[in-house]
Amino acid sequence: MTFLSNAFYFIVALGILVTFHEFGHFWVARKLGVKVLTFSVGFGKPIWQRKGKDGVNYQVAAIPLGGYVKMLDEREAEVSAEDLDFAFNRKSVWKRMAIVLAGPVANFILAVLLYWLMFGLGISGYSTDLGKVDSQSIAGQAGLVAGDTITKVDGEPVYLMQDVVKSVALRLGESNTLALEVKDAKGRLSTKSLSLANWQVDNDKPQILESLGLRHKIEDLPARIDSVNPDSPADAGGLAGGDIVLKYNEQTVNNW
Repeated sequence: MTFLSNAFYFIVALGILVTFHEFGHFWVARKLGVKVLTFSVGFGKPIWQRKGKDGVNYQVAAIPLGGYVKMLDEREAEVSAEDLDFAFNRKSVWKRMAIVLAGPVANFILAVLLYWLMFGLGISGYSTDLGKVDSQSIAGQAGLVAGDTITKVDGEPVYLMQDVVKSVALRLGESNTLALEVKDAKGRLSTKSLSLANWQVDNDKPQILESLGLRHKIEDLPARIDSVNPDSPADAGGLAGGDIVLKYNEQTVNNW
């Protein structure tokens, strides 16, 4: 099932990329006076097609690994005298270059729009607030305590705990020091220097932050249910807001 869902999302993502890419060729070609015959998403035999009022044959083909925009071109077929001015091969070099480059440019614009949308909506993830810190760990000996919030790693700002993990991972194998700027519970900023001389990530402590003695505050929160959606499986099972989960499939639950 996972393979099928991954394949489905891959095809959807590829379809979006191909559509934008080919639309770039299509739009610029039309603007520069080239007659477009076919706009196809996919290769091979069409599984859906429609003739537009603009005379273009729009289609979705069976092999979703690309697409194409077929334009009027004397090198591919005979062109009537009245359509010669609309042939691709009759346009100047600069116009032909613009049409060819329009596809990659459209994909670049799509990437910018998607990043803008992603950052506009926000990125889900854990904050950089720390839970209990083992006083004998590397982080504890450097002076970090529960309630601290990591704001920078080696001088670079971090906003989510995954940012911290990525930044710290870059220091794997080193034996000097790691600088963490933290904000304490009273809002005061300070920089803690963590010695990496005895830092090891192994089977006993496979998690990067755990190996330093760091843990997120969510690990100290009880598994208390805030609310239950009506008519949900949890509601049907008898769960309610305020309940604390003690076991999951007979396995003890210690925190959220």
